[in-house]
Amino acid sequence: MIFSGLPLAQMLAIFGAASAFVVALYILKLRRRTVSVPFGKLWRRVLKDKEATSLFSKLKRLLSLLLQLALLAMLVVALGDPRARAAIIKGRTLVVLVDASASMQATDVTPPAKTRLDAAREEVKKMLRGLGGSDRMLIAQMDSQVTALGPMSGDTSELERALDLLRPTDARADFPRALRFANDALRGADSPEIVIVSDGALGEAKDASGAVHLGDARLTFLPIGQSTRNLAISQFSVRRYPLDKNRYEVMLEVTNTGPEAEDVELSLLGDGALVDLSKLRLKPGERLPRFYPNLSGASRALEAKLTPMGDSKDELPADNHAYALLPERRRAKVLVVTAGNTYLEAALLLDEYLEVTLITPRAYADKYRSSELRTDVVIFDGVTPAQPPKAHAIYLDPRGPGAPVKVDAELKSPGFDRIDRKHPIIRWTALDDVNIARGRKLVGEPGDKAVGASVEGPILVAGTRGGFRFVAMGFDARDSDLPLRVAWPLLLLNSINWFTDEDARYISSFRTGEVWRVPVGANNATATLKKPGGATEQVPVHEGRAVYLGQRAGFYELSTVAPGGEPQTTTFAANLLDGEESTIAPVPELLVDGKKAGRLEGFQIGVRREIWIYLLLLVVLLTVLEWATYHRRLTV
Repeated sequence: MIFSGLPLAQMLAIFGAASAFVVALYILKLRRRTVSVPFGKLWRRVLKDKEATSLFSKLKRLLSLLLQLALLAMLVVALGDPRARAAIIKGRTLVVLVDASASMQATDVTPPAKTRLDAAREEVKKMLRGLGGSDRMLIAQMDSQVTALGPMSGDTSELERALDLLRPTDARADFPRALRFANDALRGADSPEIVIVSDGALGEAKDASGAVHLGDARLTFLPIGQSTRNLAISQFSVRRYPLDKNRYEVMLEVTNTGPEAEDVELSLLGDGALVDLSKLRLKPGERLPRFYPNLSGASRALEAKLTPMGDSKDELPADNHAYALLPERRRAKVLVVTAGNTYLEAALLLDEYLEVTLITPRAYADKYRSSELRTDVVIFDGVTPAQPPKAHAIYLDPRGPGAPVKVDAELKSPGFDRIDRKHPIIRWTALDDVNIARGRKLVGEPGDKAVGASVEGPILVAGTRGGFRFVAMGFDARDSDLPLRVAWPLLLLNSINWFTDEDARYISSFRTGEVWRVPVGANNATATLKKPGGATEQVPVHEGRAVYLGQRAGFYELSTVAPGGEPQTTTFAANLLDGEESTIAPVPELLVDGKKAGRLEGFQIGVRREIWIYLLLLVVLLTVLEWATYHRRLTV
């Protein structure tokens, strides 16, 4: 037996002082009272009987004193918090991993709990009530990351406060990371145990570092959830048409992860207004793709919404919404360096979102020497600068050493005999039968792409120089019939779209549970992120991008301010879009490291292992007995 509260010497000092006080009070209690009686002889016989039992009376009074000293001793020992030495050494050390992934927002639980996460919180509270006096516990939230909600502690009130910090997320749980965290927290601890509170849809305990090994830690699984019926939006993407930015197309996928056929209503909203409404019937386990071409009516924000109809059930509302943003209809600045080309100028007029500036080769040379160009794309028509511009560029019939590719031998009547039809600059074009009078062979560097080539060599090359893209065409368009074809403006506009990345790299929405890197343009800018619901948070900026681990679906607003610059605002969207996470069927068993997780045991609710509690109860009981015997004059 050891004392984990007050030390023994301090307890003895307290007991000595308190017992002296009790004995003094006891002596004062023995002082006889003076009582007047009417006739002395009448009491002689009573006093004679009293004297006959005086020894027994003294003994009872001594027992009363000893009882009071015993009560005092128990109170003092309770202050020392006595515990069995074996219990102190062998107390359990537990790490409780509570699943807070998207599937834990399912509502298939028994009231008063509203979601699976609420039910998990109640189960952990039951564990706290049965926690042993020598047990210690750490509670951690498990989602796309793992977050310790408090320190390792045996204080139930502190653990309950940590449990109240649990919050659901719209992301998948990173099970291997959580297990590695638990192993690190339990390293060197006595009787280590990992408790998983989850619906079990956690996947394999394996990541890029390999399988997770539990070592000596005992694994316990507390399953949550009942139902399997759920409807979800599992894919959602939008884009504008490159040649008509007022119109857009939408691709989405609706999934029924349950075992029964379900009727559903699918709504598509643009800037808050209804754009399309469909009623669908999904078979069990069916994934139904939907494609909406040539839509209009939204300038920026799109939202898809899923609503069950009739007797259909949907236990997880978190995956019934999907969000996307269309790329901004920004005017691309195009600088055309030409001595005059009607075909080129006319082709650029077809896109109303191009801001075209014409300049002569002499004026370009003077302007470039005096200041840096502020343009998105430069088109060189039959001229080549001495050094490449700090912008994306199109070279039409390049000449001289300043060309991004080597201009080789002249070709007579070349044609497009080989075409890389997957390259974005020739999308929707037909170049096979273009007639060319003369041209030159272009020799690119390693990494460049020969988009079009004749039998003698490449005549259309695309690549990157100094971080900027370029397209080089090895002939003058006026020496061919290309300007008379639809492919001519398409080739130019596709190249500009490839440069500005409106289609190639634009992301209509991010995935939750991933680290987002949102471009802000400056390394030393400060960034404030406004999350769905209105809460704001400061986020770090690294290499010109705001870095944030996103856990919630919805629309976000990123405000940035660079030193000496104007505030800028960027809006983006985030979605769950995870078919596996939307499959909410609870898993009854959990297998980790080749071992099946055991059931929860050893938590006897309502039973405390601290000895001082029972000492206090015994003190109360003995006090009641002493009070009753005293008033019945058994101990006086």
